[in-house]
Amino acid sequence: MAEAHISTLSAPHGTEGARALRLRNARREVTERRRITQRLRQALSGGGFVMAYQPVVNLRSGLVSGAEALIRLSHARRGLIPAAQFMPIAERSEIIADVGGWIVQAASVDAQDWPESVRVAIILSTRHLQSGRLVRQVLDALSRSGIAPERLEFELTEAMLLGEDAEMAATLRALHGLGVRLALNNFGAGYTALGALKRVPLNSLRLDRKLLPGPTEDRAETAILNAAISTGHALDCRILAEGVETEAQLALLRQLDCDEAQGPYFSQPVTAEDMRAMLGNA
Repeated sequence: MAEAHISTLSAPHGTEGARALRLRNARREVTERRRITQRLRQALSGGGFVMAYQPVVNLRSGLVSGAEALIRLSHARRGLIPAAQFMPIAERSEIIADVGGWIVQAASVDAQDWPESVRVAIILSTRHLQSGRLVRQVLDALSRSGIAPERLEFELTEAMLLGEDAEMAATLRALHGLGVRLALNNFGAGYTALGALKRVPLNSLRLDRKLLPGPTEDRAETAILNAAISTGHALDCRILAEGVETEAQLALLRQLDCDEAQGPYFSQPVTAEDMRAMLGNA
């Protein structure tokens, strides 16, 4: 009975302690977000961003047919910081439109030095798409770089197709009207209704890496992969497989008539300079 009495008396104190801990963690998170946001503003004005590119390979010709643009944040002590460590914070503030605009501009300028058959793909965030600035940024980037609109591709998320935001849909149609390509990213990872694929004029489907079979052959995995590729082709989309790691995966993708692929089997992300050298334009 005494133990129960002591437990009852200590419970409020424990609850209060947990509440204080949550408050401290929340304050720490807010402080960290502000610090990173300030660092991003400095990078925008002081050249603190750099681009990396992950090559895309045409599975019929074996040649590089494109590259996915990946932003990095330069840090004096930590080197190049990948987007996963700062873009989620950027996407929670208005700065995402400025960062996204920088990516569009930088990727378009870098693509100037590539063969005209090679595209550049940019991951598009919902907040940037909703900003109302994207179309103007794209027009400016195309004008400054001189690249053809069809060489620029935006990777969309499943949520962008499933949402009911009329302005987002209008922006995507405007981009497509300019000749810019649109791709659905991570196809097969979520629950995209096939009807949703008709809401936006898509040019490409990027298959999620989870669709690729593992080390042991699995008939069900192969059947699902084949169905995804066939669906994309029926919609007149090019099919790109992400995350290719092995010769066996590559052979299967060719057998199933997949159009393009990227992943560590071909190349890790490379610098803009290495990308130019890879394409023979160093």
